[in-house]
Formats: sequence, structure tokens, C-alpha cells
Amino acid sequence: MFATKSLLAVLSLCLAFLGVAASPATSSLERRARAQVFSRCTKPNTVALTFDDGPYIYMNDIVNALDAAGAKGTFFFNGNNYDCIYNTNAVNRVKYAYSHGHQVASHTWAHKDLTTLTWDQIHDEMWRVEQALVRITGAYPAFMRPPYGNYNNLVLDASGIRGQSVIIWDFDSQDSLGASPQTSKNLYDGVIGRHPSTILTLNHETIGSFALHQVLPYAIQKLKAAGYQLVTLAECLGMPAYQSVVAPGTRDSNWHC
Repeated sequence: MFATKSLLAVLSLCLAFLGVAASPATSSLERRARAQVFSRCTKPNTVALTFDDGPYIYMNDIVNALDAAGAKGTFFFNGNNYDCIYNTNAVNRVKYAYSHGHQVASHTWAHKDLTTLTWDQIHDEMWRVEQALVRITGAYPAFMRPPYGNYNNLVLDASGIRGQSVIIWDFDSQDSLGASPQTSKNLYDGVIGRHPSTILTLNHETIGSFALHQVLPYAIQKLKAAGYQLVTLAECLGMPAYQSVVAPGTRDSNWHC
């Protein structure tokens, strides 16, 4: 098994380079408990609209739609999935979401099923995207969503060591499963009709028909009409969004996939 002290040394050196040496993710690693898993919000009357798999070409339009409605979203970013997070356009998209007050979080580096990986590989998938988000925004994420929602005790232990909570969902728009826009609308109608105290949604930034033109505006309007507050994941859980926030980095030769 990957030695915890070795992990501490690697993280401390890497994050010190980024100006995050005091981050909780690098302190007292040996005392970290297994990560807590959240699949629902805890603050009544809130909805967390979350978007996976970006940054991608629909990013800014999603942000603009949320802003126009007075809503906030949470974006679980990959490092190298639909696009390389260090590409200039991707960097600008991440910055756009963050600067507009939306939450950024980890969806790991390359969208691999973490339950199929070794301890070292799991940490590499986590660390690389965390490093990118600190470089681009200065924010060290407090939340990680495992690709496909798949996790095991090894993943939870790794997340716990890194100071992060694991996030799943209690509502899936099924956009990534090939659902038509009308089917996704019907699913939103169904959950709103049941009117649970909170809703933690799963949507995908990379599905253009959902993100821009049909389902998202419909969902926002329906959720607000039902009296829900559309907030970030951190707000719906009553927890900090980031473990630390420092000044963003400056692009150099290390910004590549």
C-alpha cells in the first residue's frame, strides 16, 4: 500500500510550490478519517444544480443562464476528458464559472472508474485535477465526485486523506444516458411534484441540448416556482466549498495534459 508519509511529502512539496502549503489537505494526513459520502442536501428548501465532465464548450452559457435566474451551480471538472483543462479556452471557462460565484469541484483527472485503480493511481487521478484547479483559480476543492458515481473503501480512504467529502446525487436528469430533453423535463416534473425538502441533481455540462436550450431553463423555472433556492453544493450542505484559497498561479510549461 502507498505509504501515507510518502503521500504527505509529495503533497506538501507540490502544494507548497502552488502556495498552498497550509492547506488542510496536507496537514495531519495520518489522522484523516474515511471520507463522508453525501447523496442529498441538508439545508431545507434548497436545490443544488451540479454539472459534470467539463470544462466544455457550453460552460459560459450555463453560467449565464444560472446568473440570469439568480441561481448558483456547482461544476465537477475533469482534467482531461472532453478537453484538456489547461487549454486556454478551458482555463477561461473555469475562471468564468469561479469568478461568477459558482462552485468548482473535482471529478478527477481523466474520468476513470476509481474502483478499478490502485491506491497510487487513485491519488494521481485526484491530485492532478486538484493541482489544476489551484493553479487556475487558487481554490483547493473540498468535494470530489467519483466518475460514474463508483467508489469503494479505498476511494473513500484516499478522499479522506485528501480532506475531501465524496458527492453523489439523489436526482439524475439522465442526460448522459441518452434521455431526450422531454424525458429529462418529465423527470424534473416528477421530483418537483413529490416536493422533497432538498434535491441534489446530476446533470452534464457536455450535453448541449440539456445545458442550453431546453431542459435547464425549464428546470430552473419549475424549481423556482416550487419555492426552492438554487444554491451551490456547499451552501446546500452548509459546508465550506474549499479547503483553502490562494492567489491563482501563472501559466508556465507545467500547464499541460
